[in-house]
Amino acid sequence: MRYKLLGKSGLRVSELCLGTMTFGEEWGWGSSRDESRRIFDAYTGAGGNFIDTANMYTNGTSEKMVGEFAAKDRGRLVIATKYTFPIREKDPNSGGNHRKSLVQSVERSLASLKLDYIDLLWVHAWDELTPVEEVMRALDDLVRAGKILYVGVSDFPAWLVSRANTLAEFKGWTPFVALQIEYSLVQRTPERDLIPMARALGISITPWSPLGGGVLTGKYNNGGGKDVKEARLSKQWEHLLSKRNLAIAGTALDVARETGRSASQVALAWIRAQGPDMIPIFGSRRLAQIKDNMACLDLALTPAQLKRLDEASAVDLGFPHDFISSDRIREMLSAGTFDQTDKDHIPGLRPTISPK
Repeated sequence: MRYKLLGKSGLRVSELCLGTMTFGEEWGWGSSRDESRRIFDAYTGAGGNFIDTANMYTNGTSEKMVGEFAAKDRGRLVIATKYTFPIREKDPNSGGNHRKSLVQSVERSLASLKLDYIDLLWVHAWDELTPVEEVMRALDDLVRAGKILYVGVSDFPAWLVSRANTLAEFKGWTPFVALQIEYSLVQRTPERDLIPMARALGISITPWSPLGGGVLTGKYNNGGGKDVKEARLSKQWEHLLSKRNLAIAGTALDVARETGRSASQVALAWIRAQGPDMIPIFGSRRLAQIKDNMACLDLALTPAQLKRLDEASAVDLGFPHDFISSDRIREMLSAGTFDQTDKDHIPGLRPTISPK
């Protein structure tokens, strides 16, 4: 396991992050305590140090397990948790991005994790109500109080993250150093704005659901057993099992056969190949799956294989991106010199900068 700097900070985190939403059986599909412990030990034993949980995962059990498992090696581990989702039913102030929600959630997480401080606190999702100035100032107050060390943001629109970090820079507050987004071969819409924004601002990208909710393992293409059949009948999974997604998974399976690896490893290797700022968050219910996923670290896909995966999963960037990147507009804006202009040194330019 190698390590990466998280955003513009000096914090070193491993190149894969262990997601622990499966730690606990309260939601009906997670891992037992013993299996969760084996998963945790396999990851940390391989050199992993970046652990991701949240205050509401498995009704709080995930945080408690992470705190228990991390107790003997706390100083080496980078433990991240989240706030925003409610911690009490029918209480409008028990969730949201506002200061009261933040403070009570952090205090509860510290107690659950049995920690004196949280290495990285994520704002879990935008509540569409709290002014971003309140969020950034409240986060900075907790950093100054020593309750949290770094802050990250998850499931926010790009324009709001940009505004938040600009405010933080102007006011001398703590900025977001990492961005958590859904990103995979079956979910590439963050390439429109979120990923270019993160790169322009020097924010690390930590994709969640890198296997597309399990679609990219290929199990749905192969028929599968009872769990797969039940998933096919579930309305919740209907959008994941679209013809497009199954076709993308089929391409991942083809590449997997060529490489002698699993489709899961191919999907993770594709994300890692998108740039050095990519730190996938992976998790599973079984030890064997975690071990298989970690094997993606020594899988290097060929340019031809990456191209096939890119073409199978490409999304329209939409307006204004398709407009300003068209050959006609580029040539007009650059007076016919676009291809003669060096651009590799400019941060934040999308990887599809070459003419279509």
